[in-house]
Amino acid sequence: MPLLPFQTLFRARSVSCRSLRVIRRGIYDASEGKGKGKGKNVIDELEQRGFVAALTSPKLRIHVQSPTTIYAGVDPSASSLHVGNLLPLLGLLHFQAKGHQSICLIGGATGSIGDPSGRSTERKSLSSDELAHNVSGITSQVHRFFSRGEAYLSQRGIVPSHQKEEKTVGMGVKVLDNYDWTKGVSLLDFLRTVGKAARVSVMLSRDSVKNRLSSDSGISYTEFTYQLLQAFDFSHLYDSHNCRIQLGGSDQWGNIVAGIDLIKRLKGQGQGQEEVKANEEQDGLRDEEDDTAFGLTIPLLTTSTGEKFGKSAGNAVWLDERRTSAAEFYQFFLRTTDEDVEKYLKLFTFLPLEEINSVMRDHQSAKSERDPQKLLAREVTELVHGPEALSRALTAAQVLYSTNANSLKSADVLAAFEGDNRFHRVSYDQLDNIGIAKLAVQFGLCTSRGEANRLISNSAMGLNERRISDPKETVKQSDLIDGHIIILRVGTKRQAILYVD
Repeated sequence: MPLLPFQTLFRARSVSCRSLRVIRRGIYDASEGKGKGKGKNVIDELEQRGFVAALTSPKLRIHVQSPTTIYAGVDPSASSLHVGNLLPLLGLLHFQAKGHQSICLIGGATGSIGDPSGRSTERKSLSSDELAHNVSGITSQVHRFFSRGEAYLSQRGIVPSHQKEEKTVGMGVKVLDNYDWTKGVSLLDFLRTVGKAARVSVMLSRDSVKNRLSSDSGISYTEFTYQLLQAFDFSHLYDSHNCRIQLGGSDQWGNIVAGIDLIKRLKGQGQGQEEVKANEEQDGLRDEEDDTAFGLTIPLLTTSTGEKFGKSAGNAVWLDERRTSAAEFYQFFLRTTDEDVEKYLKLFTFLPLEEINSVMRDHQSAKSERDPQKLLAREVTELVHGPEALSRALTAAQVLYSTNANSLKSADVLAAFEGDNRFHRVSYDQLDNIGIAKLAVQFGLCTSRGEANRLISNSAMGLNERRISDPKETVKQSDLIDGHIIILRVGTKRQAILYVD
């Protein structure tokens, strides 16, 4: 994917500024204006679930009483999204389920620039081939997410009746790439439109810029102008798709407001009022009675211990099943703490709030059962990966952690673990007359026979559902679950699953 005409200029040296006038824009409290209009609209629903951090105008509550269009962007910095990207997608799904039009925007153009929001250093530039690969992977993934989201909501009776009649995949959610409308824009055209309407003082006041200007690395001209590219996207979607709302994380506030401001300035110029509009409240949004576009931010999610959500043992939990299996994905949510599980049930599922409250009340008297965590893991896995993947994840959980392994079906185990590095296909001859200690070493549960012997003497090694007491004990035909499956265990974290042909 070649650089845009004006992107070449953006690859410049970092700039710094010692002294800046701090310009603050007022943020409307999300609760302001609540209750206006008829019934509970999508903003009320999202707010009750903890989705809403801030609104750019309280009039957004009134605006969403009628069908409208909203968009959220995703950054193609990798070939897959991860669980940290779920909230914006779920936000779009909530709007879609309430009868609005949602747009998921893939950053094929902006991905070559890089968003400085929330970062202390500049992103590594992707090659054209890397960017194209990432855009392709994420585009397919987003289509799958909304297609599965349609099935998930329909099964629960949430999708509006008029959408059930539509045959478009993914509930009619539009998946667009901003490269399509940016690739033909020359630098001069960009400066004469977007650049003419931008105000440097306001650009410098953005937190994403200020934080970097005060750092040792500074900020490059490339990343400094990123907010203009995102504003250009909002303006294009406003004109071409009647998109009135942008949704993003709290760190996207400045970029969202930049888009709203650009739309208003260009709209004013189109009405022949360029000179007046260009001088109106340069350091903030104009009077809210002229609201034509809106922004909605969602909280940046952290765990109860303050850690960034979306990591498992230091690694990202990907939405691509080839990078994070459905079983690992399920286990990630199953490990949710009691302090976080109610919040996650509200954010990551479409379960009625009354049902969530009931589950949490019951949990107080039976915490060891971990029913809220199991419900959360089931719901999110089905939403993201589908019912079949959920079935595989539940089978994997039963194999790895359950005491009811003898009820397993060998075909289910094969489907759940095919390709897993803990899974091994063997013949019975490979097991015949070989001691358990030797098998544990052979299949990677132990590094030596000595270690295996010590684990067995400490009752730390098991075969299916029983403890091994003799290192020379061998696998018998009667040990095969459903005639094919053997599970060797060391504690609760190391397993070898053998499929015996």
